[in-house]
Amino acid sequence: MKNLRTVITAALVIALSSLGLGAATAADSTAKHCTGTSGTAAPTTRAAAPAMRAGAPATRAAAQPVTVWLAGDSTMANPGSARCPVGWGSQFDALFNGDVTVKNQAVGGRSIQTWLYEGNVSGTKGSDGECRLTSTAYSARWQAMLNASTGMKAGDYLFIQFGINDSSSTCPRHVGPARYRQLMTTMVQAARARGAHPVLLTPVAAITCSGGTATKNRGFVNETFAVGSATGAPVVDLQSLSVSLYNSLRFCPHNGDYGSGPVGAFFCNDHTHFETYGAQRIAGLVAGDVRRQNLPLAGHLG
Repeated sequence: MKNLRTVITAALVIALSSLGLGAATAADSTAKHCTGTSGTAAPTTRAAAPAMRAGAPATRAAAQPVTVWLAGDSTMANPGSARCPVGWGSQFDALFNGDVTVKNQAVGGRSIQTWLYEGNVSGTKGSDGECRLTSTAYSARWQAMLNASTGMKAGDYLFIQFGINDSSSTCPRHVGPARYRQLMTTMVQAARARGAHPVLLTPVAAITCSGGTATKNRGFVNETFAVGSATGAPVVDLQSLSVSLYNSLRFCPHNGDYGSGPVGAFFCNDHTHFETYGAQRIAGLVAGDVRRQNLPLAGHLG
């Protein structure tokens, strides 16, 4: 009997082992069928969908419209009914693609203070040597640019160019160096508070010659760079750029006749303001420096 039990037990062990091996073989075969010969698990439908989305090319978002706001004086302003002067800002829009709109708020004869506080700058100086304000209310043009609905918005640009009329010794145009820095900083901060990008410009040069060389003749250059350094706003040194252009065009020496020849084609008959051709060349200098500094706005230049 003992031997019979041993034989039966051995037979059961062999049978069970055979069944286990078959099950393992079947499981392995099923796994290979699901994974392929490499043994890597095939992705499920849920896993595959995100992978397909990640691999698909992204749809390009439509470019957001950008407004370039200009604040400055007559050398930047839109022309009136007369042929001359033509400010360079009036020629700026043509240099960009259709995503950009230029809104030129430059006004002839303005210092940075009279531009900001139109009608509220008196003709007398205070004890600090600055022209007194009769009211701290901003001009309508600056208030419109600060308007949350219709003014500067995120992604816009504000180009600021003053420093010509500001050098006057008399009010209301006069602005001292410290006051100039203060007001320019105020404009920079206002633009940034709305998500716009300020760009500062030194004042464009008039044509003055020293023998055969055009020379620099504007103030508030150091003040403009100081504000740029303090705030991180980029500075376009338009005075240096314009003088270099005048020298490349060989405007000097000059006999004082601003109404004829190459100088007459560039300037009005006053050595300061521009004919259309001159305004176009100055606008090109500004655009060129925007590109040179690799400002994001350069991506919209034509």
